[in-house]
Amino acid sequence: PPSRSLILLTQDIRDTLPQGYAVNDYEVLAEPEELVRLKDTLQLDFQLVGKQVVTTGKQRIGKVSDFAAETSTFYIQKLYVSQSLLKSLSGQLSIDRSQIVEITNRKIVIQEILKGQKSPLTATSPAG
Repeated sequence: PPSRSLILLTQDIRDTLPQGYAVNDYEVLAEPEELVRLKDTLQLDFQLVGKQVVTTGKQRIGKVSDFAAETSTFYIQKLYVSQSLLKSLSGQLSIDRSQIVEITNRKIVIQEILKGQKSPLTATSPAG
């Protein structure tokens, strides 16, 4: 049979390890159809990676290539945004959650970055 996507709810995670998550029992992994209360959310099929990132002034920054979440709440803390080669050779930008103004199905809007402004928006080197 083809492999099915199973969902692990955050309340079923016992521990976070370098290799992944520890759960008490494989049975806590649920089929999407079993999660009736999450049906509307699952149908959104929201994918953060690949979303366009723009400023409030409509300047295109790049696309989300990765993100970091806080391990106890699973709130997203940082977005890592890849810029086009034409815009930057510095690799990725790191955007703190406090910079996010709006998230839609098509894009993520962040605060305008002023030249010389000290900001949570920082350049990072590509991993590897």
